[in-house]
Amino acid sequence: MSDTVDLLAIAAHRDDVELTCGGTLAKAVRAGHRVGIIDLTQGETGTRGDAATRAAEAERAAQALGVHLRLNAGLPDAHLRNDEPSRATLVELIRATRPRVVILPFPVGRHPDHRIASELGRDACYLAGLAKYGGAGAPHRPFKILHALAYREDPVKPTFVVDISDCFEAKMQAIRCYASQFDGAKAAGEIFPTGQDLYELIRVQSAHYGSLIRRPYGEPFFCQETLEVQDVLQLGVRSL
Repeated sequence: MSDTVDLLAIAAHRDDVELTCGGTLAKAVRAGHRVGIIDLTQGETGTRGDAATRAAEAERAAQALGVHLRLNAGLPDAHLRNDEPSRATLVELIRATRPRVVILPFPVGRHPDHRIASELGRDACYLAGLAKYGGAGAPHRPFKILHALAYREDPVKPTFVVDISDCFEAKMQAIRCYASQFDGAKAAGEIFPTGQDLYELIRVQSAHYGSLIRRPYGEPFFCQETLEVQDVLQLGVRSL
């Protein structure tokens, strides 16, 4: 089976994509698209669990979402760097998967790996299209880069929100696969504690994003460029 995909999510750690865009990935799978995940690190410095445990959990989570491909770049957890060796590694994976759309973390985050993963991912997506950059694989540059915006505290308005109402339970099933990380937890990644159980907090957050588009559950995204609309009569979300 070819490793090529239509949609590729790149994140620092196993469990990041499930938290931030798992519903969107599951929805894309159900729409008939080929979907992949690249985890940049193996989670070897995580406070809870270990790399082997995280690998098994990530495989179960991928099955829960229905994604076609999950790869690991093997870069150092908690020591992620946007340097030439890291870019070269990721360029080869992007050329191998050849996605049209790539989802990256938001460029701002409290975990250094999240911030660096965003910068590294964007740079690698550009460099992968340079014919003379070097490395394995034919040149390929994704058409669109999206940044997952979930759990942000800074006042960044989403460019759009994906309705994940029909896939919310798949998202939660995938997140629950990371029992070593999340069972009994009150916070994770960019999610700050509120005293609630983490799974309930994720549900509340997803419901908030859904409310922005008048739907039960949603996932927010940001992109730098202005989006094109062909027909204003097809725009969703009631204004009044």
